[in-house]
Amino acid sequence: MTSHQGATLRRIQFGNALSAFGSGFTVPYLFLYVADVRGLGPGTAGLVLAVFAGAALLVLPLVGRVIDRHGPMPVALSGSAAAALGSLGLGLSATVPSVTASAAVMGAGIAVLQPALATMIVWCSTTVTRSRAFAMQFFLVNLGMGAGGLLGGQIVDEHVPASFTLLFAIEAVMFVVLASVLLTVRLPRCAGVEEPPRADSGQSGGGWRALLADRSMLLLCVLGFVLFFTCYGQFEAGLAAYGTEVTGVSAATLGFALFANTGVIVLAQFVVLRLVDGRRRSRVVALVGVIWAVAWVAAGLSGLVPHAQALATALFVSTYALFGLGEAMLSPTVAPLVADLAPRRMVGQYNAAFALVKQLGVAVGPAVGGLLAARGAYAAYVVLLVGCALGVAVLALRLGRRLTPAQDNPRLRAAPAAPVREAERPVVAAA
Repeated sequence: MTSHQGATLRRIQFGNALSAFGSGFTVPYLFLYVADVRGLGPGTAGLVLAVFAGAALLVLPLVGRVIDRHGPMPVALSGSAAAALGSLGLGLSATVPSVTASAAVMGAGIAVLQPALATMIVWCSTTVTRSRAFAMQFFLVNLGMGAGGLLGGQIVDEHVPASFTLLFAIEAVMFVVLASVLLTVRLPRCAGVEEPPRADSGQSGGGWRALLADRSMLLLCVLGFVLFFTCYGQFEAGLAAYGTEVTGVSAATLGFALFANTGVIVLAQFVVLRLVDGRRRSRVVALVGVIWAVAWVAAGLSGLVPHAQALATALFVSTYALFGLGEAMLSPTVAPLVADLAPRRMVGQYNAAFALVKQLGVAVGPAVGGLLAARGAYAAYVVLLVGCALGVAVLALRLGRRLTPAQDNPRLRAAPAAPVREAERPVVAAA
């Protein structure tokens, strides 16, 4: 990676961290804002969250081809503009039509940003440096979200709607700042992208047909869906309901658990990066599945000892902390693997496809968790998630058998090849 590429990458990561800082101001309070502050009720608040996710699901199947044809920059700028407009609209909305329309615009904008920024990182990194680049991105985003949430909590007042308008205005400004930072960079054209050596990743043509013919990418997408269903898809619904209804923790403890999750990510990210460097990606992801299975077992045990509240709380908080450890292990493995599987002409398509399955996992997770919580089927809920976590380990090991050694461990590609000894020529007898 050249010094120019390194400087470009740092600017992209800095801009994305600032946009995450802005999102941290509003994400924890969106449901409360729509339901109570604007007085539109929990039904409308749930509709807003559904529209937010639905808009992302609509645009993600289309955005990959646009990125590959026109580059990630115009897509990222369009996404930043839409996210800023939607955020400002939410802060000013007081009716159901306006708040849902704003949520749709914002959801589409943020969804478009994800694969565009991921493609920029791919272009500005090499196979060897890509793991560190994505790990740094994940670290900065979590740091920004955490700092934004902390400051937003000091500003917001549920009895003063104008305080929420201020939060959404800050978020909108941060998306504008992201666009401004991106306008200062000059992107190299696929500089760090190599063609994958496997035949099933190099299909002729492009688009969804070529991607669906890539068995390794399909398996990675299935793995990605289970990953995000098992972890991120449970934070806002099933796990929170389990904690309050079964473990008996307070809302303040839920906030502390989320802080523990982010804190582990921030503290462990670069330690984890050194530990996983040079190891097979598939086995690292399989270990994440095992760690998350332990996390769900801890959550289950927390519901069995409500009489020992201190122990129950510690077990419940440890669930979020273990999730954070697993997330820190995923950041330098899964996203770089998507890029290493993608042909040069389809990096945007592959990033958009993975963002789509990620969004599906995050959307389906709360629906399933919320349904089981509503029926009080908490034992089935924990068993299901333990099974999903173990499924992550199985899928990761299966994926490892499909990857080339260099895809599973990019350090092998960087290692100097052993010298090849010249074969001895046969001795030809003189006539």
